[in-house]
This record gives sequence, structure tokens and C-alpha cells, in this order.
Amino acid sequence: MNKYELAVVISAKLDDEARTAVLDRAKDYIARHGGNVGETQEWGKRKLAYEIQKQTEAYYYFIQFETDDSNCPNELEQRMRIMDNVLRYLIVRKDENDTFSVTPEKAEEAPAEETEEAAEAAEAPAEEAAEAPAEEAPAEEAAEEPSEEA
Repeated sequence: MNKYELAVVISAKLDDEARTAVLDRAKDYIARHGGNVGETQEWGKRKLAYEIQKQTEAYYYFIQFETDDSNCPNELEQRMRIMDNVLRYLIVRKDENDTFSVTPEKAEEAPAEETEEAAEAAEAPAEEAAEAPAEEAPAEEAAEEPSEEA
């Protein structure tokens, strides 16, 4: 069986019952196409990176599922595309030996680590560039001396 993960971003304007109905409908589509629904993670209400349909916050959900039908993700994607109150969705196929699972706590920590690594990477080329012109200057002077003697 192939393992998949469905990430769903649902409008923050909905109440709890309506959000549950949207998730149940997605799970129903998976089951209809021969899939087995596994764990469902609720990340709760989060701020969006950019405004979507004049909304700045939304609820995030992750649904793990398995299926033998290779057409199931395509059918699910077609259904998710036309569902009201679903701002964004993404279906990802997981590898058999993939044990990586993102939790809300890890998601908040990741950008800070990337920022530190990016800052270190940005500093290294700047230091090398500052040293490079000093090394090239004597080579230019040596090239000019033979032309003056001739």
C-alpha cells in the first residue's frame, strides 16, 4: 500500500461543527476510493504567511492515509479543489521508510534554525570577498611594471 499525507488549510470563519464536516467529507472521499484513513493531526488556528481570500488566519489539519488505488489521490484532489471553505490543500506521497513527522512544536522551531544557518552562510562569502581584492592588487602592479619598461 502507498502511504500519503493530506494537508488541509480550512477557513477560520467556520465553527467547530463545520470544520469537522469538512474533514469528515475529505475522509469519506478517501474511504470511497479504497483508502484507509490513519492518524489526523490538528495544528489549530495559525497565522497565514500571506492573505488568502481576505483571511489572515486558518486552521491546519494533516490526515495520514494508505491506498492501493493510484487514482485515489487524483480523485481526492479533484474533490478538494471544489470544496468550499478549503483555502489550500496538498497531497504528498510518503516513502516506505520515511518516519519523519512534523509536529506543531517542530514547525515553530525550524525557521529559527534555518535563519541562523543562512546568516552564517551569508557571512562567509562576505569575508572571502573582503580578502580577495587585497590579494589581487600586487598581481596588477606586477603586470603594469613590464609595460613601463618597454
